[in-house]
Amino acid sequence: MDPFMQAAIEQAEKSLSEGGIPIGSVLVKNETIIARGHNKRVQENNPILHGEMDCMNNAGRVGSYRDTVIYSTLMPCYMCAGTIVQFKIPKVVVGESTTFSGAREFMEQHGVEVVDLKEERCLIMMQKFIDEHPELWNEDIGDL
Repeated sequence: MDPFMQAAIEQAEKSLSEGGIPIGSVLVKNETIIARGHNKRVQENNPILHGEMDCMNNAGRVGSYRDTVIYSTLMPCYMCAGTIVQFKIPKVVVGESTTFSGAREFMEQHGVEVVDLKEERCLIMMQKFIDEHPELWNEDIGDL
């Protein structure tokens, strides 16, 4: 398995162990992880702390993001995709997009390369969570 996706999965598992939504993310620059994050919306009662947003927050100011790649266990939503586009992150690698199709077209329309690994571990973890906590998931994606 891709080691950066493995690191993102570890972040998703961390969120799940904290009672949160199992979505994790890492930001990579020069083949090195410079930030990690996971969905903390439940843990911190903060509606914008999705996995990618937490990761970007943890990265802090890195100057230009044009030579980074962000990995996420799930296809980014429009909020996270907007941040990716705003900071000109050129590539997003996702674990899966079956449980949530997200904002792939939006990112691609803005020149972001999107790679979907269709990683079974990500799919199983997310689907199990959605099945067990549909109300929490629907709140996270704004479908209540």
